Amino acid sequence: MPLFVPGLSLSPLPGAIPAWRADVDATGWRSAAQALADRGGRLGALWASDERDRGGRFAAHALLVGSEGLLYLRLAMEGTDYPDLSDLFPSASRMQRAARDLVGVNAGSDARGWLRHGAWTPGTFPLRRDVAADAAFAVGDPRYDFVPVEGEGVHEIAVGPVHAGIIEPGHFRFSVVGERVLRLEERLGYKHKGIEKRLESLPVLEAGRLASRVSGDSTVAYAWAYAMALEGAAALAVPKRALWLRALFLERERLANHLGDLGYLGNDGGLAFGLAQFSRLKEDLLRANARLFGHRYMMDCIVPGGVAVDLGEDDAPALLDEAARLEKELGILRAIYYDHAGLQDRCINCGRLPPAIASGLGVVGLAARASGIAIDARVHPGYAPYDELEPRVCAHRNGDVASRIVVRFEEALESLRLQRRISRELPRTATRIEPRVPEEGAFGVGWVEGWRGEVFVALEAGPSGAVRRCHPHDPSWQNWPALEHAVIGNIVPDFPLINKSFNLSYSGADL
Repeated sequence: MPLFVPGLSLSPLPGAIPAWRADVDATGWRSAAQALADRGGRLGALWASDERDRGGRFAAHALLVGSEGLLYLRLAMEGTDYPDLSDLFPSASRMQRAARDLVGVNAGSDARGWLRHGAWTPGTFPLRRDVAADAAFAVGDPRYDFVPVEGEGVHEIAVGPVHAGIIEPGHFRFSVVGERVLRLEERLGYKHKGIEKRLESLPVLEAGRLASRVSGDSTVAYAWAYAMALEGAAALAVPKRALWLRALFLERERLANHLGDLGYLGNDGGLAFGLAQFSRLKEDLLRANARLFGHRYMMDCIVPGGVAVDLGEDDAPALLDEAARLEKELGILRAIYYDHAGLQDRCINCGRLPPAIASGLGVVGLAARASGIAIDARVHPGYAPYDELEPRVCAHRNGDVASRIVVRFEEALESLRLQRRISRELPRTATRIEPRVPEEGAFGVGWVEGWRGEVFVALEAGPSGAVRRCHPHDPSWQNWPALEHAVIGNIVPDFPLINKSFNLSYSGADL
C-alpha cells in the first residue's frame, strides 16, 4: 500500500504527481505525521481554512512528503485547537503561527505572531469567511519578543527591516560576543500582501496569474504549480509539447537566478569582477527571454492547459548557440572562482549547515543538496517531462558557502544541457488544450522543483468556477530556520555572504 500508515484510509489524488488524501481526526493527524517522520518523511506545507460558511468547521491541512509521493491530510477541528507538529517537523512552527494569525486556530507553544505586525488586532483573523477582503482593521500592538541571550559580553545587533539597495524587508536580530554570532533570530512578514484572501475572490481559471506573482523570481515555478493543481482537479491531460516548453521555461528561470547569485556571491566575497561578468550573462539571458517569449522573467507564459507562447522553428538554433556560449563562459568563470585564494578563504567552511541539521530541519532545494541531501522533485518522484529528460541531481556534503556555490555552477550547467535537449527534441504537438473549470469541491496539488526548492500549490475549487481555497507554499518556509543555524559561530561581517548563499524569499513567506 502506498504511504502505509496504520489505520489510515487513503484515496488517490488525480494529477501529474503521486499523491494520496486522508481525512483524519486529531489522533490521526498526529499519528500519520509521526509515521511519516519515523520513515524519513518531511513536511511540505501546512495551512488552515475556515469552512463554517458551508456548515463545516475550521480545518487544518498538511502536505507530507514520503518516499512514494505526497500525503495530503485534512483535519476538521472540534474547536480552534489542533495537535502541534513542530516537534516532528521544526518548520511547522512558523506555519502554525501564520495559521493562528490568519485563521485563529492554535497549535504549538510559541504564541508570538508571525504575519500580523500590529496591522490588525489579535482577535481579528483576515482569512475567516466573515471578514471582507477590503475590511479595515484596528491597529494592534507591533511589539515582538525576540528570544534573549544572556551572559558576560553578550550584546545584540539589530539589522533591518530596511536594508541597503532594492530588497524586501526583513529584520535580523543577532546576539554576539565581539564579532562572533551566538544566535540569530529573523522576523519576517513586514509586507503582508493578502494574496490568499485575494485568491478566494478570483475565478479558478484566472487565479494563476496572481499565484505566479507570489515571488517574482520564481514566477515560472509558481505558475506551473498552480496549473498542475488545477489540471489535477479538473482531470486535464496537457499536451506533450506544452510540458517540454514548461521545463524549458523552468530551467531558464533556474539558470537566470543561479547566474545572478554567483555574481553577488563573488562580490560579497571580495571579487567584484565576478559580479560584473555574471551580471552581463544574466542580462543577456533575460533579454533573450524577452525576445523569444515576450517577458524577461517569462511571466504568464505558463497557463492552465498548457503554455501561452511557443518556440518557433528559427528560435531553437538561437537557444543552442546561447547554451554553447554560456557553457564556455561558465567553465572559465568556474575555474576563476575555484582558484581565487581570497574567495576560497571567505567561502570554505563559512556558514556551514551540517547534513544532520539540514535533515532535522527539513531543508529543501539547493540548500539541502549542498548539505548532502540529494532531493529534487524533478528526479523523485519526477513528473512529466522530467521523467524523460532525466535531470542529474547536483549535491555536495560540506554544506558551506563554497558548496552552495559549487551546486549553483553544476545546476547551471545541467540546465544548459536540458535546454539543448529540449531545443533539439521538442515534440510536435499542440501547445495548449482548452481548460475546464473543476467541479465544486475538487482538490488538486502542484509540486514543482523551483530554483530555490520545492514550490507547492494546493487548490480547492468553489462554486460557480471560483477558488474556494488556494495555498501557495515557498521553499523559504523550510530554509529560513536553517540560515539561523548556519550563521552560528561565524563573524558578523560574514553574514551577508552566508545570507546570499541561501538567497531566500521574504515575499514567499508573507502571503
